Amino acid sequence: MKILLTGATGYIAQRLLPVLLDHKHQVICCVRDKSRFDLEKYAGFNLEVIEVDFMKKESLENIPADIDVAYYLMHSMSGKKGDFSESELLTARNFKESMSLTQVKQVIFLSGIVNSQQLSKHLQSRLNVEEALASDTYSLTTLRAGIIVGSGSASFEIIRDLVEKLPVMVAPKWLNTRCQPIGIRDVLSFLEGVLMKDYTFNRAYDIYGPEILTYKDMLLRFAKARGLKRKIFTVPVMTPKLSSYWLYFVTSTSYPLASSLVDSMKVDVVARPNDLQQKLGIEPMTYEQSIQLAFGKIEQNQVISSWRDAMNSSTYENSFKKLIEVPQEGCFKDFRSMKVDNPEIVLHNIWSIGGSTGWYYADWLWGIRGFLDKLFGGVGLQRGRTNLDTLSTGSVIDFWRVILADKKDRRLLLYAEMKLPGEAWLEFRIDEQNIFRQTATFRPLGISGRLYWYSVLPFHAFIFKGMMQNIARHRLLTE
Repeated sequence: MKILLTGATGYIAQRLLPVLLDHKHQVICCVRDKSRFDLEKYAGFNLEVIEVDFMKKESLENIPADIDVAYYLMHSMSGKKGDFSESELLTARNFKESMSLTQVKQVIFLSGIVNSQQLSKHLQSRLNVEEALASDTYSLTTLRAGIIVGSGSASFEIIRDLVEKLPVMVAPKWLNTRCQPIGIRDVLSFLEGVLMKDYTFNRAYDIYGPEILTYKDMLLRFAKARGLKRKIFTVPVMTPKLSSYWLYFVTSTSYPLASSLVDSMKVDVVARPNDLQQKLGIEPMTYEQSIQLAFGKIEQNQVISSWRDAMNSSTYENSFKKLIEVPQEGCFKDFRSMKVDNPEIVLHNIWSIGGSTGWYYADWLWGIRGFLDKLFGGVGLQRGRTNLDTLSTGSVIDFWRVILADKKDRRLLLYAEMKLPGEAWLEFRIDEQNIFRQTATFRPLGISGRLYWYSVLPFHAFIFKGMMQNIARHRLLTE
């Protein structure tokens, strides 16, 4: 079967793709930038990657006409600019128009549970998208899920941050809102299971786990599963804005995503029972089973995808390719180099930088910089990284984004996503003579950018020196 997969670099699609390929389907992945997709990882499979931006009609011509099924896995809830509901609706309409020019028989849409009379802005947008996708030229199958529990999911990581960081929580009253969580493995089973099942055509199904829990229950059960004792007190005085800031500062989420989540968490997300589980032979896992499975993946360093690696910033609207060419003119640079006798160990350490490994020198200063970044509305250091020693273009490392990760060329290039009066790059490279080169580049924006560079220059002098020396000295982290 020939399948079109949209949102191919997103959390769900990255999990679904191996499932589809293992079932011998031919998959066409839609991405806005091919350089972000790690095609080598899928060598030997029947896979094609095309550049498509559903916000730009001219790019829709790249979609082949002879597709059988399309998965609609796009959303914009964490967008930083404008009204995400408007952009979601425009995307859906452009997608529908492009599908009318193909032979597609079924479109499968992953949405949210919308059974409450009063919907949050996010859930109302999902319902609007569902209505916009309905068509006379193909059959629409909608799967509606609530909280998705899995390694790397936004819900899982936010719950993990709260439970592991706060022994005592004074939390908003929305923690008493009910929901029906479902494990990521079961979501994938449903997404693959409804493929070309005619009894699912033009129907919507809630997909759900076996338990109805409050968010407070979820936090306490998570703590119990991790062997932690936690106390939670709910108070009625937290406004939505204050609640959003609470989530933003304590967890690794962005403020726009925190705000959208708080808005959604005020609404019960409880499923309407249906017979889809029985028809597909799926027995969903309990909440605790989903947690244990997620931590099994984390402990084995097998997390396939993370919500952190998704990008909505206009910085990347055109292409990563422009950012790979680090500017030379009008920039400040900190350049260091040294001969190394153990290039493979150095390369391993470069590829392991950030996250739980840290930055090899003065981590407390990096921590302060991350705190200040959060204070001024940035992403901070809390995002960490998805895997301990695996990187690809588009991956997140704390408040950096991977622009290029080429192990064969022994080059790693990072682009700063912290709040800055300018732009910053950090590059690590080992040349053919085993010269290890480390370059920090800053392109200032106006006077404030220049003042910023000179104010941090004394810290750069020993931070970058110490970081480079320790990367070169450290033995393999796995030893």
